[in-house]
Amino acid sequence: MENKNKIAQLYILGITGGIGSGKSEVLRLLSEQPDTCIVESDKLAHRLMEPGHTCYRKIVEAFGSEILAEDARIDRAKLGALVFADPVKLEQLNRIVHPAVKQSIRNRIRRAGARGLRLFVIEAALLIQDGYRSICDELWYIHVEREVRIQRLLAGRGGNREKWESVLASQPEDTFFLENTDVSIENSGSFEELRQAVLSELRRISGS
Repeated sequence: MENKNKIAQLYILGITGGIGSGKSEVLRLLSEQPDTCIVESDKLAHRLMEPGHTCYRKIVEAFGSEILAEDARIDRAKLGALVFADPVKLEQLNRIVHPAVKQSIRNRIRRAGARGLRLFVIEAALLIQDGYRSICDELWYIHVEREVRIQRLLAGRGGNREKWESVLASQPEDTFFLENTDVSIENSGSFEELRQAVLSELRRISGS
C-alpha cells in the first residue's frame, strides 16, 4: 500500500474495534516491535484536558467552573455527566477535543519520522468516524465474536450481561468496521493465535 505519510520509511497504522475487542492486547504486541511509537487517542485527549494544555481553557470556558475538581483539574465524571445527557453539549466538547488530538498526533508523527522510527500506531475507538483514514496508511479492525466479548467483559470488568449487551448494541456493527478498514485481526481465540496474526500482518507490511 502506498505510504500516505510524507516522512520516508514511517508507516502509519490505525487500530480500532469495539469495547472488549482486545485492542490493548494488540497494542502490547505492537509495542514489542523495534522503532515503534504508539498513541492511544483517549489517553492523549485526557492529557490535553489537563491545566496548561491545549483543551483545558476552552472546555472550562464552554462548560463552566462547576466541572472542575478542588485541585482545578477537569473532573471527567462531572463533565461526562453533563455532556452525555445533552447531544448538543457532547458535540461542542467533541469540536474542542477531537481536532486538538488529531493535531497533536500529526505533530508526534513528524517527530517520530525525524527520530527515524519505522512504525507509528494510532489507537482510537472512533478512528473511522473521526477521519483518521486521511492520516493512516492502513486501518486494522480487531474483531471478536459477540459472545466472547460479553464473557470477557463480565470477567474483566464485572457488571451484568444486560449492561454489556446494551453497550455493545450502542456501538457500530461488525459490517461498519469491516467495510471501512483494510485488515481484520481475529481475536476470538487464544493470545498466541492473536500474536501470530499480528506478526503475520507486520511481516506483510515490512515486506519480509
